[in-house]
Amino acid sequence: MDTSAARQAIFSRIRKAQQRSSQVSQGERDAVQDYLQYHPSGPQPQVGADLVRHFTQQAQRMSDTVAEVASMAEVPAAVAAYLDDLGIAKQAIAWKTLDALDWKSSGLALAYRPPLNADLVGITGAFCAVAETGSLLLLSGPDTYASASLLPETHIAILPASRIVAYMEDAFALARAERGELPRAANFISGPSRTGDIEQTIVLGAHGPYRVHVIVVLDA
Repeated sequence: MDTSAARQAIFSRIRKAQQRSSQVSQGERDAVQDYLQYHPSGPQPQVGADLVRHFTQQAQRMSDTVAEVASMAEVPAAVAAYLDDLGIAKQAIAWKTLDALDWKSSGLALAYRPPLNADLVGITGAFCAVAETGSLLLLSGPDTYASASLLPETHIAILPASRIVAYMEDAFALARAERGELPRAANFISGPSRTGDIEQTIVLGAHGPYRVHVIVVLDA
């Protein structure tokens, strides 16, 4: 369901109550950019030159599993092998942006739609990833539905190596540069869902996927 019109109507009412125009002015945008440009960054840890290696280490610390393939053409086979290892049927829902890959040759049956309760596997891309924390940044859109990474028990993310940035500040800067404004949902995903509410015992899959598997595409 597209809620962008309702979202815009809410923002317009807020701006009207603040005695501002319904649309953001260029002056307001420039003021934000000036603030971001001159506001000092906080301390940042060293991540080194090999962002793929650092991202992988941090992602694994968050209980992700990570695999590497040379090209996008190898992704379907890598997904099939992962599901076979888990003993899960090779059926999934996926982002529409991934429909050009040859999934059928690897025995995978994909539906390009948001997940339903019965869907156990969700396959997504990623806008980018953060080496510092091992996190994925997913931006929602008509073909990149946020629920694909949140509802299925298993989330598989396809990550081009070129989209790994060093720090979270870099992820936001990249989003501003390429998108201008953030979409309705911008989700940082750092490992499977977990909670320690009951007796301080960590339980995976409490509020989302039990497992997150990242396939890093080295030449993309």
